[in-house]
Amino acid sequence: MQRSDGPGLRHLALWLLLLAGTTTLVTLAWNSWLIWPAMFVHGIVLVHHFSLQHECVHYTVFRTRWLNDLVGQICGLVIILPHRFFRYEHCDHHTYTQQTGEDPEMIPLPKTLGAYLWYLSAIPYWRAKFSELFRHASGRLSEAELRFIPKVEHTAVFWEARRMLIAYAAVFLAMALTGWWGLIWYWLIPLFLGEPVMRFVRMTEHVGRPTVAQMSENTRTNIVSRPISFLCWNMNYHAEHHYVASVPFHALPRLHEKLKDHIYVERGGYLAAHRDILRQILRPENRARA
Repeated sequence: MQRSDGPGLRHLALWLLLLAGTTTLVTLAWNSWLIWPAMFVHGIVLVHHFSLQHECVHYTVFRTRWLNDLVGQICGLVIILPHRFFRYEHCDHHTYTQQTGEDPEMIPLPKTLGAYLWYLSAIPYWRAKFSELFRHASGRLSEAELRFIPKVEHTAVFWEARRMLIAYAAVFLAMALTGWWGLIWYWLIPLFLGEPVMRFVRMTEHVGRPTVAQMSENTRTNIVSRPISFLCWNMNYHAEHHYVASVPFHALPRLHEKLKDHIYVERGGYLAAHRDILRQILRPENRARA
């Protein structure tokens, strides 16, 4: 549980090099049809800012508290996810993991193949996120949000959404005034192209696991390659993270060695997790115990 700035800063430096590389890829493919696969690859890196922001929410990337706040807020701007709001929402996710009606981040097991593909399209995700952002900016919270956001923080959440919308408006105004619309191609389109990959990843964490409070049952750990583990800031060790959420990202592989015989581990990685999910969708009798 010991925190340190060093591992987070080293990981972040390599992360920025990767981001520079995929940005260069888009630039090199600019006048070719190859820009679309280049933007997709770039988008995969962009949407994984969620993993970094998630760690910052837990204050486990850096020992220095303000660094977690700063980096988390930047990530939130990149992926259009208000950082303060996400912290409160995520707190309840850890408190009520896989508890129907209580877990605000719960992704229900799709009932049909069509519903599974619809979720993976990320269209429902973006519809919900933009609705949240504009609702908060107008000073309104949903019934569920009223349960997990303290009353003293309502105004702060509203102003966070307003500041984000002002920032985005300023960016688009600057592009309109200069006539350079590059951020559409370097940021927005890649973000939308890459989000289905993040939906694919997020489904493997809890979807298809029993809707019970027991952490050894309701969460998956996925064993993936080191590059993928790097990209997701070790969040593939998700059951370990739920057991002890204050353990820094860089220590999760060591925690895995201590817990691997007491948690649900999917050794086939994300693809095997989705095979399990699809098996439960197509054959309801195979669904995990509720």
